[in-house]
Amino acid sequence: MNRLTNRLAAATAGLAACGLVLTGCGTGQVTQTSSQESGVNGTAANLKDIALRNVHLQAVQTSDFLEPGSAVELMFVAANNSPDVNDTLRSITSEVGTVTITGSGAVPAGGALIVGSPDGQDAVTPAGDVKPTSAEVTLDAPITNGLTYDFVFDFEKAGKAT
Repeated sequence: MNRLTNRLAAATAGLAACGLVLTGCGTGQVTQTSSQESGVNGTAANLKDIALRNVHLQAVQTSDFLEPGSAVELMFVAANNSPDVNDTLRSITSEVGTVTITGSGAVPAGGALIVGSPDGQDAVTPAGDVKPTSAEVTLDAPITNGLTYDFVFDFEKAGKAT
């Protein structure tokens, strides 16, 4: 009986040591999931209570560049994280072109302003008689797919974000 107890104690100590060694292997390492971004086409920005998500241009490119004078769609979602303060998108500016916003720029408290509709998806239709919001960029400079371009979003209460 004494031999069995010794073996059981030795096995338990061995398993505990293995557990400590395996646990220690990850010490000081940066986890793979600590810096992952969401799998969307566009970029993101935060400005006070407004969270801009999936900001990108949508255009079909058939040559090396999209030429000045071309019109491309700017797509994004502006979410208002404030529970009680509405905001309004006043304007969007860019060095690559003139941005024209049609429809309401209202970003309701706890809600979102969805601009544009991704390929293969139905357009978002707001409730009531409000027309869907869209943003079109008339290019002043040539652009190409895969590069990033700065856009400045100006909100009534949250201010400006690039």
